[in-house]
Amino acid sequence: MNVKQAKEYIKSAVKLYLKKDEFGEYRIPVVRQRPIFLLGAPGIGKTAIMEQIAQEMGIALVSYSMTHHTRQSALGLPFITQKDYGGISFSVSEYTMSEIIASVYETMEESGWKEGILFLDEINCVSETLAPAMLQFLQYKVFGRHRVPEGWIIVTAGNPPEYNKSVREFDVVTLDRLKVLEVEPDYLVWKEYAADKHIHNAILSYLELKKEHFYSMEMTVKGRSYVTARGWEDLSEILALYEEEELPVDETLVGQYLRSDKIVKEFTAYYDLYQKYKRDYRINDILAGTPSKQAVEKARKAAFDERLSLLGMLLDRVQADMKEVMEQAAFLGDLRPLLKGLGTLASGDNAAPVSAQIGKQAEGRKKVLEKQQTANSLSDRDRRKHLQVIRFLEECNRELSLHGDSTGEAAYALVKEKYNGLVAGMKEETGKVQARLHALFVFAEEAFGQGNEMLVLVTALTVDSAGSQFIAAFGSADYSRHSRELMLSERRDHIQEQIAELKL
Repeated sequence: MNVKQAKEYIKSAVKLYLKKDEFGEYRIPVVRQRPIFLLGAPGIGKTAIMEQIAQEMGIALVSYSMTHHTRQSALGLPFITQKDYGGISFSVSEYTMSEIIASVYETMEESGWKEGILFLDEINCVSETLAPAMLQFLQYKVFGRHRVPEGWIIVTAGNPPEYNKSVREFDVVTLDRLKVLEVEPDYLVWKEYAADKHIHNAILSYLELKKEHFYSMEMTVKGRSYVTARGWEDLSEILALYEEEELPVDETLVGQYLRSDKIVKEFTAYYDLYQKYKRDYRINDILAGTPSKQAVEKARKAAFDERLSLLGMLLDRVQADMKEVMEQAAFLGDLRPLLKGLGTLASGDNAAPVSAQIGKQAEGRKKVLEKQQTANSLSDRDRRKHLQVIRFLEECNRELSLHGDSTGEAAYALVKEKYNGLVAGMKEETGKVQARLHALFVFAEEAFGQGNEMLVLVTALTVDSAGSQFIAAFGSADYSRHSRELMLSERRDHIQEQIAELKL
């Protein structure tokens, strides 16, 4: 299965493991809650889907790599204690709490979340001294003398032996206590993830042409050659920073993330060509609605791979703009009930100091942010939203301090004016993004007509979460028209295929 299928399977298992009966007992007893074992090649996103599951299910996540753990750190250290049995005192061996179990309790204490996932990576690489204890842990959720708290589900992961010399193959007794999910790399699934993470468009355009280069593992005369999903994502981040600083991108840089000489050479050459397309077509002019005749004619005559690259550049810019607008809308929507509460407190004869209330709101939001970060269940989008709210509230307090009036309706009016200014700015930016989207469709119509490129454009806007949300919220006549036309065209083609099959 691919990582998307594995993710949904794990979510279902966690949901069922946490299900209780009318007496508050787990429907599946702890001893029967088999830990899940994700088995797959390195760098395909096993760890990433665990973070997504915790965020989407609203539960905590504690992650540990088992490769560095010894028997002592995992099980705890022995110590001698005195116990009475039948009136006689005995010296008895006990164990301190395992570092792993302790981290679960610490997360519960600091975040206040009582349910979560304990994710143990590289579990089939444990040391020889620790291996015997894993059987007890996998069945009974016990390390040493200390049990994993109720409400915590165990998910493990590891690589097949061919990828890691340290792997110890599990015997049947151990495997019989696990739910094994074998995960394979899948470009189309990663492409959905990449769109949400805004992976550099040069990478996405290249992989559309060279899908076989998405994931590669092979032995060469120089040793193991490999390219992973993790490598592409890390390369994407550094490319964006290199472009911001106007630094040259060469094979040496790319080779630090992609460990295949062939793919490094091909991608670096494509990246140089990609930058040339960006200069030749003048992307900003196209999205401003003023493309040159030469750009339209050049696109019309271009090969399909060049057309895809150009379309990718234009989409990348528009989708990034849409994402910013939707994040701003989410931030302002989150802020609205806070301001409504401030307005109530600021009115009347017993008006409370607005600055003090804003301070409380900011501190409260910081605590929420801290707890979610501690629980490892905070998405990048929600983290940015929390930080935007905190920044707005702190800026309001600074302005109120300079204004000298922090009580009553006058102070609230200042805060509301600042909020209304942000709303007006978002509306203005929304109009600009709609204009860029319209310009993109107009250019695509002139250059490509109703060809495959238009299908790529409409499909990309449909599957992109920010793009689909933006169009649903603010509309796009061009998108609606072309999606209808393409749907009718597909229906017609399907009917013609059925007629051909009937040989009428």
